[in-house]
Amino acid sequence: MKILTRYILREFCIPLFYCMAGFVSIYLLFELFGSFSRLMAAKPGMHAAVAYFAGYFAPYFQWMAPACLMLATLYTMWRFCRNSEVVAMRAGGVGFFAIVKPLLAVAILVACAVAWVNESYMPDRSSWARRFKDARFDAQKMAEANRVLYVNGTRTWQADMPRARRASELSNVKVTIRPPSPPADPAERRERRITAARAVYEGGRWFFYAPRVVDSVKGVETAAKDVPEGAGLLCFPEFDEKPEAMLLENYDWMYMSTDDRFAYLATHPNLEPATRRRYLYDAFAQLVSPLACLVITLFAIPMGVATGRQSVFKGIVGALGMFFAFYALTILCMVLAARGMLAPLPAACIPDLLFFAIGCRLFWKNR
Repeated sequence: MKILTRYILREFCIPLFYCMAGFVSIYLLFELFGSFSRLMAAKPGMHAAVAYFAGYFAPYFQWMAPACLMLATLYTMWRFCRNSEVVAMRAGGVGFFAIVKPLLAVAILVACAVAWVNESYMPDRSSWARRFKDARFDAQKMAEANRVLYVNGTRTWQADMPRARRASELSNVKVTIRPPSPPADPAERRERRITAARAVYEGGRWFFYAPRVVDSVKGVETAAKDVPEGAGLLCFPEFDEKPEAMLLENYDWMYMSTDDRFAYLATHPNLEPATRRRYLYDAFAQLVSPLACLVITLFAIPMGVATGRQSVFKGIVGALGMFFAFYALTILCMVLAARGMLAPLPAACIPDLLFFAIGCRLFWKNR
């Protein structure tokens, strides 16, 4: 790596780190105001507390990262122009793109980090953080409440929530089977319960290990059958539930990955049109959200140059105006998509494409 590139990276990454640390600190202070007393009462431990704050903060990282990149870019370009470093670099034969290339490279890396948080970290850790807070930071209460509940016609499934989102195995499973229609005489109300410590979905069929099958009438057992430990029981042919469908029903839409959101929409074809449009927009918007890091950095570079060549006020106001205009257009497209006036995919892409074009135009003028 060239000395000039290392210098530009250092001058850019230091204010970027300070901006991120400042935003995270503000978030932690606000969250501590509401949760400090309960955290002190529950005493969950340092590891659990850090995991909770990281998981609770993860959904907001996609909004914080572009703002931090914009502020760091403005400051870095202002310093370079104020100290005539850009002029010196250009006089030495360094092109404008070569000067700002490290900034764009960092923006791409941050965009990759946003994508990783949205698709890998947030779905598991943010859901866990929400359940942890709902349980008032009590690990025992959370274990009791952290159960999968899935109703499919006459069958009701209950199981412990697995750690992995794509799990094909459930533990502490209980399946309750009731007749299709309730009997006229409540005394004849029959049901079957199948319980097992472990159930595995393999080859399109469920295998319950060491299960207990109990038939009952009005809650009174009439027959019970235990399968010996180590033996596998092939479930009834009507057990057509898939584990991913069960888990999707128990995840919060806000914390789903893009893949999970499209899978949810595929398994729920009967959603209301307005709900389907909103969900489709959310899925596409999450897919393209990392691009905001590159788009905002792209138009922040010429605005930062303006702070040194013209006036600090003009550059900062121009950058902030474009930043808020970008998110205002994003909200407008979201509303239009929800009302059916704009298709979800174009609504999610228009702000990024439009401001990318504006940023390229401004960048070309300052090259």
